[in-house]
Amino acid sequence: MGNIWEIDFYSRPIFDADNKKLWEVLLCESPLQPQQNLSELFRYSKFCNNQQVNSAWLKEAMIEAIAQAPQPPQKIRFFRFAMANMITKACEELGIAAQPSRRTFLLKNWLDDRATNFYPRQPGYQLSPAPTSIQNPPSNPQRLPDALIGQSWAFVNLTLRELGEMPEWDIEFGEALPLNLVALPPDTPVPGILIFSPRATPLAAWMSGLDLAALRFVEKPQPQLLLETGANDSWILVNLRDGQILKEAQQFAIAKQKAGQLHFLGVQSSPEAQSFAGFWILQEVM
Repeated sequence: MGNIWEIDFYSRPIFDADNKKLWEVLLCESPLQPQQNLSELFRYSKFCNNQQVNSAWLKEAMIEAIAQAPQPPQKIRFFRFAMANMITKACEELGIAAQPSRRTFLLKNWLDDRATNFYPRQPGYQLSPAPTSIQNPPSNPQRLPDALIGQSWAFVNLTLRELGEMPEWDIEFGEALPLNLVALPPDTPVPGILIFSPRATPLAAWMSGLDLAALRFVEKPQPQLLLETGANDSWILVNLRDGQILKEAQQFAIAKQKAGQLHFLGVQSSPEAQSFAGFWILQEVM
């Protein structure tokens, strides 16, 4: 998968001598393993005044960060839809792929920590809403391509401890997230969905290219399981017409909430398969 970074470039609740908000770029290495030590991941931060806010300044800050990092990124994820043009331009000029994404877990955790423990201690700090939540415009759910619809599927549960063993499994495509971002006991049940298909590998490869974010159960306008991808894309994974399946979907949503929105999606050729064509640990970030 290569080295992936996460980026945020936005104003902060800190004001300069002219009573203008300072801007800040945050860059961090994206954790890709369930048991990764977060303190070992590269991080970089730098402030600028509002007159310096452009893609040229951002590009220079990224060059500085790359020079300090153990290895450069092959891809950079960002969650702020409003900053897409500026971030994409700076990345393109550096030959780095930029991807709108909701898989910016460490970055969101870092932003929340700075909002509580760092920004309030800085000169010029003024308490104000700091939008760190994902507020991208929603898109209408799309229908999955016919060739990629699973033959069958099932709701399943694994414990947090079992998910931590993911690096030992035989998986063709997939991605984890650091489970220590959620303070839960190891025996916490984590819900998920397994999709079974004779075209498991093409289905998993297609999903891998979409930057999977979350599975979401909706009841209106009709009960469905949606696959959320990218910054704001959504796909209809299952239409829930059967009463028993609908009940299981409701239980899935409740279990997901109890697990800190953690859940997973797996793709296998059959229920008897011992390997995964794809497996992703997901978290719906509110």
